Amino acid sequence: MRAETTALQRLLARFARVEPRETAAVVAAFCLFFFVLGSYFAVRPVRETVATLLGRDRVADLWLYTALFSIAIVPLWGWLVARLRRSLLLPMLYGVVAVILAFIGSSIQVDESNLQVGTFFYVWISVINLMLVSVFWSFLLEMFSAEQSKRLFGFIAAGGTFGALVGPLTARLLVDSIGNSGVLYLGTTGFLGAIVCQRVLIGIWNRKREADAAVSAEASNESQGDDAGLGGNPFAGIFIVLRSPYLLGIASFVVLLSAVNTFLYFEQLRIVSETFEDTTRRTEVFANIDFIVQSLTILSQLFLTGRIASRLGVRTLLTFVPVIMFFGFVVLSMLNVFFMIAALLILRRWGEYAFIRPGREMLWGSLDTESKYKAKSFVDVPVYRAADYVGAQAKSALDAVGASPAGAALIGAALAAAWAVNGWTLGRKHDVASAREPRE
Repeated sequence: MRAETTALQRLLARFARVEPRETAAVVAAFCLFFFVLGSYFAVRPVRETVATLLGRDRVADLWLYTALFSIAIVPLWGWLVARLRRSLLLPMLYGVVAVILAFIGSSIQVDESNLQVGTFFYVWISVINLMLVSVFWSFLLEMFSAEQSKRLFGFIAAGGTFGALVGPLTARLLVDSIGNSGVLYLGTTGFLGAIVCQRVLIGIWNRKREADAAVSAEASNESQGDDAGLGGNPFAGIFIVLRSPYLLGIASFVVLLSAVNTFLYFEQLRIVSETFEDTTRRTEVFANIDFIVQSLTILSQLFLTGRIASRLGVRTLLTFVPVIMFFGFVVLSMLNVFFMIAALLILRRWGEYAFIRPGREMLWGSLDTESKYKAKSFVDVPVYRAADYVGAQAKSALDAVGASPAGAALIGAALAAAWAVNGWTLGRKHDVASAREPRE
């Protein structure tokens, strides 16, 4: 057993500075994120195919409902977090997702062209995917310190990326034989695996708290309440954000990120619909793009993200992608074809998963537990989705007045420039504050 542990630690040491006491937790978190994102990205191509069936105008309108449900989920989540133990709430969340995916899969199997089911699926998965990722990182931020997050989050994020690589690849290979409904059943199975991994991770967390309790009576008293409901107002996350300039800065970063993504997303739907008539072929195209993105991302997370965060600071993680997007939109304004859209989409998503997302999570590391669960879910879900809706309506308005694709690309470039400035300012504040904190 000791030799196996040593071999595992040596393997992990190739990618991150993982201490022996952290090994089990890091591996469990890696596997949990694998199942969460692997399951989501397996069904994501089906969502994009549903979007092409619904049409760009209807999808733009659905983003209003997505934003409204994202807002509605905040007090519900705040109420649950306030009253339920995380060891019960988190596995239960994955179980509910698994059941709903199975229901949608059975409905699509009967009638794939059912627009009511397609509409529900598109809105629901667009809301829940952000919540799943936000909750995953909320728990890790509670489990690991700010110093540990810089060392470990890049590697843990690679677990999700590996899942996001396997998910669309599996969908690509199996969709011809099992159909879109079968892909949804595949996602159901993956979320059942996430339940197991979450329970393992919670067990590690509980043993750590028990070990702390054995050290001193004070640690025992503190640890007994660690897993209890947080209490407080279900709407507390909103007020926490509004009172904090730092958190308002994070919210602004998310708004600009969403705006850039929205402009690119609808250009993608337009060009894919015009280029490929067959719906199965569209699913294959979306799955191929996902596969390329995740291949690039996992390499970056394993070998670059942690090193960049430690040596160049979070500001670099948050600024690198917006700068690339600025120049990408400028080129897109002159060359608006499928290949260019696909290349820019790959660059944007690769950079967001490899650098932006881990960097955003690191910004929350030094905050209190209530902020990590309530304020973070507010920024990650309703703020993000509300920005999606506003961006979608703005893009539809530009199309309605006859704005050219080149003009839309130049607006995207302006948004990317503002995003870069915001990311640099926010990251610099975090890096300066971190430099003043004593090292563990």
